[in-house]
Amino acid sequence: MSLVILPGSYDPMTLGHLSLVRRALENFDEAVVAVMVNPDKHTLFDMDTRAEIARRTVVGLPQVRVLCDRGLLIDLFDRLHADAVCKGWRNAEDYAYEQRMDEWNRTHNSRFRTVLLQSEGPYANLSSTQVRELLRRGEVPDGLVHPDALPLILACAGTAASRTEGPVS
Repeated sequence: MSLVILPGSYDPMTLGHLSLVRRALENFDEAVVAVMVNPDKHTLFDMDTRAEIARRTVVGLPQVRVLCDRGLLIDLFDRLHADAVCKGWRNAEDYAYEQRMDEWNRTHNSRFRTVLLQSEGPYANLSSTQVRELLRRGEVPDGLVHPDALPLILACAGTAASRTEGPVS
């Protein structure tokens, strides 16, 4: 059985991320969504909440599991005996960054392999940053996150206003 890791901060996991997971499963038997720490990012949601949002997002995909890891991706790669890591990219800047990260990882772990998939479809330009910005403005990110995860996202972001009441002030 082949295993791919899809690492990220997932703050929060979006439908774009879900699309990437589904596409990765076209080439691998199992996938691990690894909620990781990025020291350069200040997250809106704590790690446990990000993992629960991810679980609710991939609920319909039995061959996917979600885990949290605070270490290095190259170490997780070996611990899970993964075959590859899958990362998405939206633009040339993303692609260049992911190539640099792949080089670093391969330098430190010769078995490491990254599969880069270009974002496509209606979520091609969607980012967690956009979702967080909507939440900060008190808006509901309908259509950007999984409906099963939306109530948790709204509750934890402090924007749990009902859709008929409008934005929280």
